[in-house]
Amino acid sequence: MYCAIEGIDTSGKSTQIASLKEIFKNAIFTFEPGATKIGKEIRKILLEYDLPLSPKAEMLLFLADRAEHCEEILKPNIHQLIISDRSLISGIAYAMEFEIESLLHLNLFATSGILPDKVVLLEITESVLQERLAQKGIDKIESRGIPYLLNLQERLKETIAKLKVEALYLPADLPQTTITARIVNFIKK
Repeated sequence: MYCAIEGIDTSGKSTQIASLKEIFKNAIFTFEPGATKIGKEIRKILLEYDLPLSPKAEMLLFLADRAEHCEEILKPNIHQLIISDRSLISGIAYAMEFEIESLLHLNLFATSGILPDKVVLLEITESVLQERLAQKGIDKIESRGIPYLLNLQERLKETIAKLKVEALYLPADLPQTTITARIVNFIKK
């Protein structure tokens, strides 16, 4: 089974992935972008380098990462439990300049039609988002601002609905152990 953990930056995905690694010791854990050798370089271009990118170039770089991730990690391990920090759902949501329908086709091409079996979306409120962003350095995406990130969260929900993937929506400000327990139950059912 392939399960994606989704949510905007600071929603707690990394914290939950760390907890899930302790529980599902035999699972394959991965992330997007950057889980492959070429993906690491693409991630640097997207999130670290101060390079001006057009929206189309940015989206195509994410697609290149996703295609390689699918070939190197998803396909070879498809019969095991795969837990991923992000998936094509984020890829579609982040490309806000483009229609979701067009992005669905491109992303399904990149993943050879592979979708997550289950998705967990950690939802964050504006006040919690402000608080968490103030406590950390921000990357290129986070620097686009709180309204951008909240719009992105809505687009994540819209994308999940369009894909008709089984989903669990959790408030990101619940206690960490409560969130973990609910995710574990969702994966096991």
